Amino acid sequence: MVDFTTRYCGLTLKNPLVPSSGPLTGNLDDARRLEDAGAAALILPSLFEEELIHEQEQLHRFMDMQDIGHHEADSFLPTVHPCASRLDRMLETIVRYKQSLSIPVVASLNGVTDSGWIEYAQDLQAAGCDAIELNLFGVEPGVETRSEMVEERYLTLVSHLAGSVQIPCVAKLSNQFSGVVSFVSRLEQAGAAGVSVFNRFYQPDIDLETLQIRPQLSLSSVQDTLLRIRWIAMIRPHVGLTLSATGGFHGFQDVMKALLAGADVVHLCSVLLKAGPEVIGTILEDMSRWMTEKEYTSVQQLQGSLSYRNAANPEGYERANYMDVLDSYTSSRGVRV
Repeated sequence: MVDFTTRYCGLTLKNPLVPSSGPLTGNLDDARRLEDAGAAALILPSLFEEELIHEQEQLHRFMDMQDIGHHEADSFLPTVHPCASRLDRMLETIVRYKQSLSIPVVASLNGVTDSGWIEYAQDLQAAGCDAIELNLFGVEPGVETRSEMVEERYLTLVSHLAGSVQIPCVAKLSNQFSGVVSFVSRLEQAGAAGVSVFNRFYQPDIDLETLQIRPQLSLSSVQDTLLRIRWIAMIRPHVGLTLSATGGFHGFQDVMKALLAGADVVHLCSVLLKAGPEVIGTILEDMSRWMTEKEYTSVQQLQGSLSYRNAANPEGYERANYMDVLDSYTSSRGVRV
């Protein structure tokens, strides 16, 4: 029997499949379905400090700043009743999940202020989550913001957070860093227990009818996995922290490639939205069959065996492969080049 056991930030997981932050992980009934289907852990929807700030401002406006112009008429104002904030609901969710599920529950946090990152991370820890994924999602539009400034900001943040909580912190990165391998190594030195490679930026679109900028949502595709697999293979020889592959992983083939490259866990989202939680069981069955055919007895046996250091042709991960790929292209029949 194949042993799927892997490690995630010091936690032992029964297999490498971890549903990422998304609609299914935010509902307890769906979370139970994910666990029943074989999910080894799950990541909750992100808690956004921006939303918390906006919510607090709205509550202050409607509850504390009402004035109808006559002090004697204040009794006509509505009675203010306590209401649960987004933070309260997230903390309650963590408590309920920990009571109902037997798999690790990972919180996800996106902050905007130094104090907010630390304060909310401590709140999430107190609620009982097993780890925190730092959703480092941000776009830098200013011409004065240099790449090294962004990196130093994230390194300082991770260092402060790692010193402020006792549970593991995982940095979820974009692919927009110029020196990915070096930056991940520095994140490990700063205290990160893992990195998630890579966050997906949802790109805005231009509506040609209204001439407005509008958000656009599209699910990931298998083609997205190639960038993740390449960089995991490049990073793996240089760090000991957890490497999580996320973005475009839909079937057992994608999962196996990420593990061979050096991933410890693989996150699933779009495939779960398309096929439902039960697809996890199908992927695990296909993984078991493939590993048995290739005479692998455990996930740990194959992890990283095709990383940059261990691959027979490591140049395949580099730009040296560029010309070979171009030369290998064959035009469609009837097309003159």
